[in-house]
Amino acid sequence: MTNETISRRRAVQFIGATTGMAMIPKSNNLAAEANKKNNFTYCLNMATIRGHQLGFVKELQTAAAAGFHSVEIWIDTWQEYLTKGGSIADAKKLVDDLGIKIEDCIAFHEWMVDDEPARTKALDQMKKDMDAMAQLGCKRIAATGKGTTAATVPNLKVIAERYRTILELGDACGVVPQIEMWGFQKNLSNVAEVMYAALESRHPSARVLLDVYHLYRGNTSLDTLHLINPQAVDILHMNDYPAGFDHEKITDADRIYPGDGIAPLKQILTTLHRHDQPLVLSVEVFNKAYYAQDALLVAKAAFNKLKAVAETV
Repeated sequence: MTNETISRRRAVQFIGATTGMAMIPKSNNLAAEANKKNNFTYCLNMATIRGHQLGFVKELQTAAAAGFHSVEIWIDTWQEYLTKGGSIADAKKLVDDLGIKIEDCIAFHEWMVDDEPARTKALDQMKKDMDAMAQLGCKRIAATGKGTTAATVPNLKVIAERYRTILELGDACGVVPQIEMWGFQKNLSNVAEVMYAALESRHPSARVLLDVYHLYRGNTSLDTLHLINPQAVDILHMNDYPAGFDHEKITDADRIYPGDGIAPLKQILTTLHRHDQPLVLSVEVFNKAYYAQDALLVAKAAFNKLKAVAETV
């Protein structure tokens, strides 16, 4: 049996053998139980084990072995997999055999930039990547502000128009670009700005991709967060931050596991909680201390800490 067709059981055996850890039972249905109890889906953003440089296949195997049934992949890892001879068909079989759902692809297409040739090239590549994601069963892709600076970022009206363009591209294959809030980025640093862009796109599929860390980094007021319709948020990036960091100085590398810091997680989850369909809670951290540990240990810690936080809601 090849790596591409390895089952969830074999993934657990493989990971357990390579780390010297006890095998996790296949009957681990904690994620499914969570959906029934509080309508959350537990997800692993591969940034959390990105520093281990496992590659596309082993990242999925590790997530499955840790108990996750949902993941967010990164576009560069996916493209590296294809460059090294992987195929969409083999990847889809791997995903199915592991019982994993790819909720989202973290991508960095320059769809927002003013440079028209660069934007046209980015739109062409984004369409190809969304088509590939559709074949993998992934229905979302991140729409970030890659390629812009504080001096070159368009105004919100233009961002909204360009956001609609990529939403229309996604219509053809059934993949929704989610406009992502980055707390450090001019014009898309807080909930008010990304919601304006989503609303002004005038497209029914518009969604915003929020993050606990970026809520703090962009100084979004939680006192008015309740004004957002939770239907606008399919995925929330889950993490935490320690005390003592000013919101203007904290960095991605300072993120820690959810529940290990001072972020008002229960308040955020209570506000964004949905009743008609699950909110995807995706652990995303970029912590070098975690990257120095065993990847499966990190993924298991992410799962257990996420579950503990979610159960407080």
